[in-house]
Amino acid sequence: MIRVSQVRLPAPAKVNLGLRILGRREDGYHLLESLFVPIDLADRVEIGLCDTPSVELRIEGDIAGVPEGGSNLTVRAAVAFLQAAGIDAGLRLVLEKQIPAAAGLGGGSSDAAAVLRGLARIYPGAISPQRLRQLALGLGADIPFFLNPRPALVTGVGEEIEPIPGIPALSLLLAHPGDALATPDVYRAYDASRASLTPVRAGSTMPRISALREGGDHALAELLENDLEQAAVRLCPCISELREVIEGSGALAVGMSGSGPTVFGVFRDTIAASRARDLLNLAPPVRTWLANTRGSR
Repeated sequence: MIRVSQVRLPAPAKVNLGLRILGRREDGYHLLESLFVPIDLADRVEIGLCDTPSVELRIEGDIAGVPEGGSNLTVRAAVAFLQAAGIDAGLRLVLEKQIPAAAGLGGGSSDAAAVLRGLARIYPGAISPQRLRQLALGLGADIPFFLNPRPALVTGVGEEIEPIPGIPALSLLLAHPGDALATPDVYRAYDASRASLTPVRAGSTMPRISALREGGDHALAELLENDLEQAAVRLCPCISELREVIEGSGALAVGMSGSGPTVFGVFRDTIAASRARDLLNLAPPVRTWLANTRGSR
């Protein structure tokens, strides 16, 4: 049954408040542990039914580096949903991009998850929630998180998601050096350079989450440790330069999101983040955004 014939959904970016690599499976996928937190920088995805028996895609906005046609994750997500549900339908997708591509912010994954959520709304009951999660994981490791984006501890290869309530709202200054950085390249650089993986410890490898929930700013610096950062810096040295200038602008702590190259500083409030942005006045190709975390207390 079709309840609606068109939906328009936000597709939020995320930042990783720390990322630890715990191992690697035989199939090459890395086992990680990371606190994923959605932010208010977001794309928009519009899905509409059409008479043409195909999935059409139009991309608007920040389109640099965004795959087109059938290679775009939104199209792949739509095709996967229709095939799994046994539905023969034509779809018209409009993707309004605000999140830069290959930035470590999860834009493509969030776009794909928005398509899956939207189609589940258009075709209620066509596939089960469990099957929807399986489709998401089959498309990409970060996509299951974006089916219900809220602060969560993400483990395994991305399929184990534990919501973490009580994370305080954070004001961020995001800075992108202007060079895209492909996730597979960063993981290859990490594997080539690491003599050993992060030791597996009892309990969380990010022990400062509890302190952060209690309002402990001192916990941020340790929490934001990212095992992929050194590998990313070797591929994109500007990452370390951005880190240094943001650290010098009064940030409480600085981290790199995902596999980079986006660096973010955490500030006391939006006013402090805005002042730092004005003070730094970073010139192109560097791009900056002010953002706030979502789904926090």
